[in-house]
Amino acid sequence: MIFDVWKQIADNQLEPLYLVYGEESFLIKETVSFILNRALQNGSDEFQHARYDLREIPVEEAVEDCLTVPFFGERKVVVFENPFFLTAENEKAKVQHDLEKLSEYVKNPNPSSVAVFLAPYKKLDERKKLTKLLLKSSVVVHAKPLTEKEMEKWIKLQVEAGGKRISGRGILALLHYVGPNLQLLKNEIEKLLLYGEENITEETVEKTVSFQSEQNVFLLADKVVKRDLPGALSVYDQLIKQNEEPIKILAALASQFRFLFQVKVLLKKGYSQSQLASMLKAHRFRVKMAAEQEKYFSEEDLLRILDQLSELDYRMKSGSANREQMLELFFIKNL
Repeated sequence: MIFDVWKQIADNQLEPLYLVYGEESFLIKETVSFILNRALQNGSDEFQHARYDLREIPVEEAVEDCLTVPFFGERKVVVFENPFFLTAENEKAKVQHDLEKLSEYVKNPNPSSVAVFLAPYKKLDERKKLTKLLLKSSVVVHAKPLTEKEMEKWIKLQVEAGGKRISGRGILALLHYVGPNLQLLKNEIEKLLLYGEENITEETVEKTVSFQSEQNVFLLADKVVKRDLPGALSVYDQLIKQNEEPIKILAALASQFRFLFQVKVLLKKGYSQSQLASMLKAHRFRVKMAAEQEKYFSEEDLLRILDQLSELDYRMKSGSANREQMLELFFIKNL
């Protein structure tokens, strides 16, 4: 697991060969950053760190660099970028590569060098001798999208590394409002770490996270679900200030409550949350949040609210009354 590799690197247990492959670019960058920060902590980057794009530079040049003794510090890091010859792709090479020389190095690497093979590809061709050799001889990091549990663990580790704690509800709220994009999550976690509270809760997330209009609609739905009138009116006011049309907000709310109704009915029939995510073509975090929210309502409650939203939609489209006030009155009446 990628977290185990990161922990080993953090504990200064660096190996001479790393093979990092996959399509999750954030995890690739994070892994390389971990290696560089740990390996180069006592030296100059200019003399201890080199990158070779193997689409442009012969691999033997990178191998020669690995064999060179570091000028400063204990180690040097050599990054082999885009080793396309490890895949089944028939990429036309601009340069000739001495793969035999690379194979010999992999069999007997220089202990004072850290060679990182950075392969941003979905799959490697394990039929090739060199690929097999690297997979066998290297610390392998498969940079693939994290599972739900892995993502929750990653958030927890990021927060704890910053000296704070985050509740389970806080993690869920962060995933719900920000989504599974790791770079965006990291940006928001950094903001949360600057916030004064030592224990990050769901409320802390709601106060701190930067919401785009789409996420604000999710937050508005949460406030309505929890019958939090002051909170709902506050978020609604933010949406209006962002020039969101009340009829668009209404449509989004109706969509959310329709989704809640679907989740409630299907859970009652015995389907799991993972099955619901597939059936409803929704992200698992949205299903997980809806499974928490639906408990606040009976099926009759949800149908009544959907009926009221449908009626409100008709009045907005056919009437001349103030649309902003119509939706505001809906909140006051139902919360």
